[in-house]
Amino acid sequence: MPPRPPIKPSIAPWLSAPSAAKAIAFYTSAFEAKEVYRHADPSGGAVVKLSINGAEFWLSQDSPDQSPSTPDPIGGGSIRMILTVPNPDTIFAQAIAAGATEVFPVGEEHGWRLGRLADPFGLHWEVGYQIA
Repeated sequence: MPPRPPIKPSIAPWLSAPSAAKAIAFYTSAFEAKEVYRHADPSGGAVVKLSINGAEFWLSQDSPDQSPSTPDPIGGGSIRMILTVPNPDTIFAQAIAAGATEVFPVGEEHGWRLGRLADPFGLHWEVGYQIA
């Protein structure tokens, strides 16, 4: 067996959605996410790792036989994602076209070019970049 490369510590969010297939389709369309890992469950579920230009996150479907992954719906405000991209206006427009809802439009404030949207699953995403 070849030696394993060193493991670099990282933190990646793990999102749960009522329909993993719909969530994957949305993130692929809205943010140009690519699927980089999939573990299929014989019952039809899956755990998937998605990447947006190297920024990775995990996704799985809520299971009715397990307790919810969060005590309240994810849109309740406990988590917000920040997607840093060089073209926030384009990505923001793609996300709206894919089914997201605008919370506030892309603009410049507090040293960022940034807009905020809610995805179809209730999660809020801020899309933008820090201004030099």
